[in-house]
Amino acid sequence: MANPSTVRPLPLTGIRVLDFTTFLSGPSATQLLADLGADIVKIEPAVGDSSRSIPPHFLGDDSAYYLANNRNKRSVALDLKRPEGLDVALRLIAVSDVVIENFRPGVFARLGIDKHAVTAERPDLVWASISGFGQFGPHHQRPAYDMIVQAMSGVMSLTGHPDQPAARLGVPAGDVVAGMYAVIGVLSALVSRADTGSGRIIDVSMLDSQLGQLSYQSVYAMMSGRAPGRQGAGHDSIPTYRSFRGSDGAEFVVTANTQAMWERLCAAVGEPSLPDDPRFRDQTTRLQHKDELWDILEKVFAQQPADEWASRLIGHQVPCAPIRDVAEALDDARGAGRGMVVELTDGSHSFEGVATPILFENTETPPLRYPPRLGEQTHEVLEELLSLTPAECDRLAQSGAVFPPAPQADPEEPHSAL
Repeated sequence: MANPSTVRPLPLTGIRVLDFTTFLSGPSATQLLADLGADIVKIEPAVGDSSRSIPPHFLGDDSAYYLANNRNKRSVALDLKRPEGLDVALRLIAVSDVVIENFRPGVFARLGIDKHAVTAERPDLVWASISGFGQFGPHHQRPAYDMIVQAMSGVMSLTGHPDQPAARLGVPAGDVVAGMYAVIGVLSALVSRADTGSGRIIDVSMLDSQLGQLSYQSVYAMMSGRAPGRQGAGHDSIPTYRSFRGSDGAEFVVTANTQAMWERLCAAVGEPSLPDDPRFRDQTTRLQHKDELWDILEKVFAQQPADEWASRLIGHQVPCAPIRDVAEALDDARGAGRGMVVELTDGSHSFEGVATPILFENTETPPLRYPPRLGEQTHEVLEELLSLTPAECDRLAQSGAVFPPAPQADPEEPHSAL
């Protein structure tokens, strides 16, 4: 156990991020920055982040969708279309290190906040814009959501089983990956600023981010001149890297991706002579005869339940795992002791969420602040960061420029809206 005197603060302690984002790509990015220690001030309109109202699951007035991506933040509700509200936003930018926004290109400038004008006055400011198609290019004015960029990037064409319709990934990779690239950009800019004193303007496109995830599939396509098809549960290069079914119908995955693993796989399934078969002698021949190989393995695996195969293969040092559903995976995570499932409460409501998977030794534990109610910290932030008096905050609220939080609803059980 670390000596308390050696415990260091989180890496982004002292960094303030002004968060003008909504829905998922931006909020996922700022939640990650918050978990790394940054002070996130979330700027919302009077109606709030649009993700607050996404069904089917709610705690109080806020959706599970919103709660999943907005912990460890402070909410300030502003009307940017009012001069007083715009002035507050510009004053908050002036005391921040980073601005992140995911408006469609040009919208923020029309509201009166032009990133080039702002960064000319504040050359040390880091500004990150997340959008569907980037700040320039043929599609930059089009709206985009996760499924749009999965479709346009080729990702959906790879997802699903052969001869079946394309499938959307079961996780919002179009949003979350763009958020992660935005965080990488912000962190890189902060490192550079520490040396030069100058910030950066960062342009992250959701479509570009999905193209970046194509990895070897993009090079395969460009090198061969052919688009890869649906991947199903297999791999384009490694025939012993796929899922199988046991006799009980349960699925498990095998990832025997080296020659040594292949030989151990054969021993584990009671087929020690397979490596001597000319069709399966090396990776190239196995790929050429993958259908014949799969037929053999499927028949073998159909003789025992999936869990028995998983135990036997792992015992032979062949990478293998049962296919868990989300609830099972979360149960496993609770018992793993790595803190990946965390509970957040505001005293009236509580829920479990998934933590940021970055652990630092000898470092403070990341905060666990319940996602803010709309405008919950409006007066707190204006008094703390802009040195406004309570009376001045009240006058701004009376003018409609800012919105303090509505009275908190009585505690209630989670509910669904279907």
